[in-house]
Amino acid sequence: MLPVPHWDGRPDKHPRREVVDAIMYVVRTGCAWRQLPADFPPWQTVYWHFVRWEDQGVTQQIMDVLRRRVRRSVGRKTEPSAAVLDSQSVKGADTVGRDSRGYDANKKINGRKRFVATDTLGLLLAVMVRPASVQDRAGATTMLLGLYLTGRCRVVFADQGFAGRLVLWAREVLGIIVHIVGKSPSQHGFQVHPRRWVVERALAWLMAYRRLARDYERRPPTSEAMIRWAGINTLLRRITRGHPAQRPGPRPLQRVH
Repeated sequence: MLPVPHWDGRPDKHPRREVVDAIMYVVRTGCAWRQLPADFPPWQTVYWHFVRWEDQGVTQQIMDVLRRRVRRSVGRKTEPSAAVLDSQSVKGADTVGRDSRGYDANKKINGRKRFVATDTLGLLLAVMVRPASVQDRAGATTMLLGLYLTGRCRVVFADQGFAGRLVLWAREVLGIIVHIVGKSPSQHGFQVHPRRWVVERALAWLMAYRRLARDYERRPPTSEAMIRWAGINTLLRRITRGHPAQRPGPRPLQRVH
């Protein structure tokens, strides 16, 4: 699925598998491009391919193909008809410019906000990065419009942060039904909410990649590309494993004699 070199161009010096492994290494470990180990191709080559593939929309295409394969393997239709929407505010490093960062007064975070949409299996559909000061309803407008134009999702589940005029606008303009999944009045403590837990799990999967623990990217599109590469890696691991990742339970205590 990677674009082939031009027929009259210089042949690739480094195998593309090594370039992809180097990109995955940066996303997983959180190291800087210049700190890539010598076992990988030069960081300039890796970064050049990273930018070139992103400009050509390769990462989104790969993610869509892998997601369809996972859905078929579990007996689902290739294209989902329902999505789950959520946002996540993360701190921005000093490399994040003032023009693309903001302050989330609710979460007390100075940085950026990630808007993600997943299917009902928790597989990444779309991602958008904005300053943390952007309200959930404002960012969701662009996300819902993208889902309407690129897919067949006509039902979206979201939390109470997306309630209000967004629900009416989505139904009247886009024909998308937004279901607000809120807390029960009798709820005490933590409780898993139906439908919403899959996107929360997807955000937890993304935070396992150290490059995403904090936003280091100068430009928001680069941050979105990093999230898509993390989603691709998650899909590949799931295809190889054959089932979602499961954390091991607590080990039984052993008596010391």
